[in-house]
Amino acid sequence: MNEIPYINGRLYSWAQISLGIDGVPVNGIRAIRYSDTENKENIYGGGRYAVGYGDGQITCEAAITLLMDEIVPLQNASPTGRLQDLAPFDITVCYMHPVSSKVVTDVITDCQFVKNDRDWQNGDTFEEVELTLLTPLIKWGKTA
Repeated sequence: MNEIPYINGRLYSWAQISLGIDGVPVNGIRAIRYSDTENKENIYGGGRYAVGYGDGQITCEAAITLLMDEIVPLQNASPTGRLQDLAPFDITVCYMHPVSSKVVTDVITDCQFVKNDRDWQNGDTFEEVELTLLTPLIKWGKTA
């Protein structure tokens, strides 16, 4: 399905990702993880084999790892200082093919933080925090 030959072996990589929270670019991102899982089930009738299948609910999961320097402004935007009290927001993840420059854009919609924690240790030169997100829908993009 790849209409573009691999030139010099260059493929999608972290360097081609840009991310925005509620339309604001985020540079201090260390990781982003998101997925959706659909409950599918075989339906049985007469005989030993399934006669069809049924589609069920779709469950979305997401987490983002940010540097502390990105978290402090988010806390300041919260009415209480708690990340969990921020209004729902979208996260836009764009990644560009390094050769063709075609962009894929995924949108993790109506995100809310569900936990806010820190884990400082002696000798740390920076703090990164993984934050679990609640999201009802991921809009998977196509190459544009």
